Amino acid sequence: MKSLDADKKASKTSEAAPAEAEKPVEKIDFSKVKVEPLFEEMVDFDTFSKSDFRAVKVKECVAVPKSKKLLQFTLDDGTGTDRTILSGIHSFYEPEELVGKTLIAITNLPPRAMMGIDSCGMLLSAIHEEE
Repeated sequence: MKSLDADKKASKTSEAAPAEAEKPVEKIDFSKVKVEPLFEEMVDFDTFSKSDFRAVKVKECVAVPKSKKLLQFTLDDGTGTDRTILSGIHSFYEPEELVGKTLIAITNLPPRAMMGIDSCGMLLSAIHEEE
């Protein structure tokens, strides 16, 4: 049995669909756009090789109060001391999804204060989706 609200919603969407279909799709020609490099200076191999990349295990992850983007990670990096890193990935992940995951971090960066909390490293992340 259908609810009366379902019929109202269906009629509203069918009325809105023709208006959207009539609007022509405007294509943008990007063939003449020149893409400028993000950084002019290249990083040499010696500088890159100084980065300490480590596999780290997420022990705890919480949202940083008063921040829409930041998550605070407590990580096990194998040194026996917990490491705190803040990352602006809250719009992509909920904190509870990340507990127990293994991530890659650069651990030899100088501490940086964000929202009054020292972040001792940087997390690397990527999204991989297959169809």
